[in-house]
Amino acid sequence: MQKIDFFKNTLKNIRTTGTITRSSKFLSKAMLSNIAFEKAKTIIELGPGDGVFTSYLLKKMKPDSRLIAFEINESFLEHLKETFEDPRFELVSESAEHMTEILRTKGIESADYIISAIPFTILPDDIVKIIVQSCYELLKPGGKFIQFHYALSNRKLYTDIFKNIQIKFVALNVPPAFVMVCEKK
Repeated sequence: MQKIDFFKNTLKNIRTTGTITRSSKFLSKAMLSNIAFEKAKTIIELGPGDGVFTSYLLKKMKPDSRLIAFEINESFLEHLKETFEDPRFELVSESAEHMTEILRTKGIESADYIISAIPFTILPDDIVKIIVQSCYELLKPGGKFIQFHYALSNRKLYTDIFKNIQIKFVALNVPPAFVMVCEKK
């Protein structure tokens, strides 16, 4: 998907994309630097958009790892289907609030990492809490939920659920972003 297509899509679907530009390589690096790919068996990606993180994940994942991505935007779904023909990648066209039930039907009880680009600030608080709580419950002990934001307004939610969070600031992104790394103890 070309940048102009990304821009047009986000203007039409700003309520599900939450941004007007792709994440930078610097944000991608900050998000994925928290993953021990040599140990990761199951990675879940929430809101992959046009696949900027997906591409990096698949390049670094082991051959026997699995990536399950949840996306609801129809344009992005089509693009992801066309772009990523990797047997380790599975695309689910459902909201992340239903991920626990969906993953269980696939025989997945837990994940090593959950990467998210969901624009939580534009979602209702109850949905955000359901998704973040589900992430906590799905992670293995020592697993990490990694989410980026453009502001720190949801910080308390993460500290209430995960207790252990680290925040990294990424200036070289439009707009600049905060990466929340939440570890399940």
